[in-house]
Amino acid sequence: MPTPVVALYDGQCVICNTSRRLIGAFDKAGRVEWLDLHQREEVKERFPDLNHAAMMGEIHVVADGKLYRGFKGSRRLFRAVPLWWPVYALLRLPVIGDWLGPWVYKLIARNRYTINRWAGAPVTEPDMGCDDGVCKL
Repeated sequence: MPTPVVALYDGQCVICNTSRRLIGAFDKAGRVEWLDLHQREEVKERFPDLNHAAMMGEIHVVADGKLYRGFKGSRRLFRAVPLWWPVYALLRLPVIGDWLGPWVYKLIARNRYTINRWAGAPVTEPDMGCDDGVCKL
């Protein structure tokens, strides 16, 4: 079995958890390992070179011995699960993969805690790297 893809995600983010559930629903082979970046000790032990503040700004995905961040990280997750390959192929189209996808990803990532509040989720992490509901990228 190939080494799983490791997704370091914000476990206090409604959008991040929804993405985890949607991708995970089709990941019966366990190709993606999800690691909440708020589990700081485990993250630091396994990935000592990764910066918590940077991870708060965008998803970090470790696969193939490489680090994929933000939109490219999300796209890499779709590649890891065969039933999501059509979405991966769509995200590889030049207009989406080079311009639209990264732009939409950054917009959502920057405002995910505001979106969490709109969804009724509590925002309790004091050092989440967000100011006035806007998370730094």
